Amino acid sequence: MKMTPKIFFGGSILVWAASISIMVIFPVISMKNKPSEIWRPMTEKEKEGLKVYVNNGCSYCHSMYIRKVDWGIGAERIARPGDYYGQEPAILGSERTGPDLSQEGGEHTDDWHKAHFINPRFTRPMSVMPSWEFLGEDEIEKLTAYIQSLGGKDADLRIARQKYWHKQAIEAYKAGPDSNIRWLHSKIPDGWRKMPNPYPATEASVSRGKNMYMKFCINCHGPVGDGNGRAAPYLNPPPLNFTLLRRHLEDDKYIGGILYYQIMNGITGTSMPYFKKDLESEKIWDISNFIAKEFIGYTDSDTEPKGIDASYESEKEKE
Repeated sequence: MKMTPKIFFGGSILVWAASISIMVIFPVISMKNKPSEIWRPMTEKEKEGLKVYVNNGCSYCHSMYIRKVDWGIGAERIARPGDYYGQEPAILGSERTGPDLSQEGGEHTDDWHKAHFINPRFTRPMSVMPSWEFLGEDEIEKLTAYIQSLGGKDADLRIARQKYWHKQAIEAYKAGPDSNIRWLHSKIPDGWRKMPNPYPATEASVSRGKNMYMKFCINCHGPVGDGNGRAAPYLNPPPLNFTLLRRHLEDDKYIGGILYYQIMNGITGTSMPYFKKDLESEKIWDISNFIAKEFIGYTDSDTEPKGIDASYESEKEKE
């Protein structure tokens, strides 16, 4: 077929029309479904927060939908058209420079979000997200309200859980550092409280733990583990002071399992998030080794009770 100006322009129009149909028309039609089981109408403050989200281009780095192929990022729910019922504009995004936000509501506390928006490095030291401090406190509150609504009724349940435990965490903190630590430890299952770190605190393990601590923990818990990181002024209750844990060891022996459980599962109601979706098991044990050795001054690593050593642990390492 000979290319002529008429064919060229006609074909261009067809390609343009197909693109518009796929990227605009069909998605708009799909958004007219009935509300899903988790949908609820947004409050006025949440709607204002959506405007802040849209106007500042948050969708350029964050998606707002989970597909079946996304289980690897720790997804809890596959997105459905009804989740976005009545939302205009429905900015779903296609980039994941940052995490997907479709179920972000209730994953963190409001004060964590405030510190995060003021400077993302306060809560995620390796983040490439820009600071949004210029928005001002009022706009940040609106943006936080919108983010906390993502996930609809499921998010509301998580928010309620955060508020329930936040009240108890504040009361425990006000009772003093020793009472606070006893309260925190009492919420850890007995099996974890009596579990030592199964991996030796070798030079490699402690170095890996330090690396992970610098990437995830330092700006809350501080360079010396005293809870005075850069995010601390925005967080209530403030981050845990690891240097106080030495006198709270279980039977003056166990600390590894306690640290692992709290790093893995977070402390709901406080700004301490869970890291089970970010860190593999050994990295959490390595962080535990680093904290125990550097800040607590005691490590129960590779002590009884123990099982079969991992295949890569050499006898030389353990000496």
